[in-house]
Amino acid sequence: MEVTAWCYQDLIVAYGDTDKRVGKLTMFKCLKRIRNGLGPGLEELAQLGRSLWKRRAEILAYFDVGVSNGPVEAINGRLEHLRGIALGFRSLDHYIVRSLIHSGQLQERINAL
Repeated sequence: MEVTAWCYQDLIVAYGDTDKRVGKLTMFKCLKRIRNGLGPGLEELAQLGRSLWKRRAEILAYFDVGVSNGPVEAINGRLEHLRGIALGFRSLDHYIVRSLIHSGQLQERINAL
């Protein structure tokens, strides 16, 4: 539990640093530490460390660019959820409208729904 807590705190500190160069260095050190410095009994965290290390170029690119694809992934997740529950739609137009309502939070603006 303690090791997981410091990993989490290091990640939060790296993303929250106002100086992007320092944040990038902190993130790199954190990824390296997760990859190398784990003891026995932490196999799941070690696997996470290996996965993060393989994707370190993409993770560290955030500090160069300063943007994330998180909002796009959030909308995609909502659309995938809608697709899963909307298997009964027979009209493509209805599906498109429902997708826009579901992903764009338009329900609050439309009183008919």
